Amino acid sequence: MSIEEQLREVIENNEIILFMKGTPEFPQCGFSGRTAQILEACGVPYASVNVLADDAVREGIKQYSNWPTVPQLYIRGEFIGGCDIMMEMYENGELEKLLNVSKSETESAEQ
Repeated sequence: MSIEEQLREVIENNEIILFMKGTPEFPQCGFSGRTAQILEACGVPYASVNVLADDAVREGIKQYSNWPTVPQLYIRGEFIGGCDIMMEMYENGELEKLLNVSKSETESAEQ
């Protein structure tokens, strides 16, 4: 399976996924730490991938999204953006709306 196929599978199998440097508990750069804090503040569960653990993933995700930097957020398979975009969306309420739609769909499916 190619790295692109692996990334697609991970993205499609996780409703909210953050590709970051490090982990939410131990981020390895300020931008990754900030994005994890934003998602924590929104109160939704999410998956994360530490791109520092695998160079193929680190470079592959940049190619996959055609976005040159990490962190990168995907919601329901859609690339949302990096730290600056997430911060702007969080500050104007767009991110929480998008995440809450995701959260309510998950809760409905569980009932």
